[in-house]
Amino acid sequence: MNITVIGRGRVGSGLARRWQRAGHQVTALGREGGDASGADVIVVAVPGGAIAEALGKVTGLAGQVTVDATNLYGTRDDTYPSLSHQIKAVIGGPTAKSFSTVFAAAYDEIDTQRVTPSNLFAAEPGARDTTERLIRDAGFDPLYVGDLDPGARLLENSSVLTRALAAQIGPFFYRYGRPGEL
Repeated sequence: MNITVIGRGRVGSGLARRWQRAGHQVTALGREGGDASGADVIVVAVPGGAIAEALGKVTGLAGQVTVDATNLYGTRDDTYPSLSHQIKAVIGGPTAKSFSTVFAAAYDEIDTQRVTPSNLFAAEPGARDTTERLIRDAGFDPLYVGDLDPGARLLENSSVLTRALAAQIGPFFYRYGRPGEL
């Protein structure tokens, strides 16, 4: 799969490395922007407040499957129901919200875990299969929480809990499973 990651911070560069190891072609675009016209999938991994600026510097955004890995720090622009919806308004393709409840600081530890960590995600039907594959190829077990609406906003709001836990124990993995599966 040809993936363009917009954002070269911890999340974007960490996911890019994991996907390259899984055999994907990955192009990472930073603050200078660039061309995404050859991408099968666009992954947006910038701070939530930087979405408009980051996407405004990228050409070739034209209906690709999109994975929103952003988080909200600060106040929300209520023009859109979620950051994912804001991204979808620019790119226009089937969209998912993923990788926003896991810690990039722990990516290098994924493969050493006794049990595969979970990764919560929300997705429109046209983005679900691709997102599940990318989650698995990054080393996580995908856990679908529902469609983009209302799932994306639910995941964005959960970041408050995630940050509160991390303040106590540091970066962590989580695993959801039925009794007897873990």
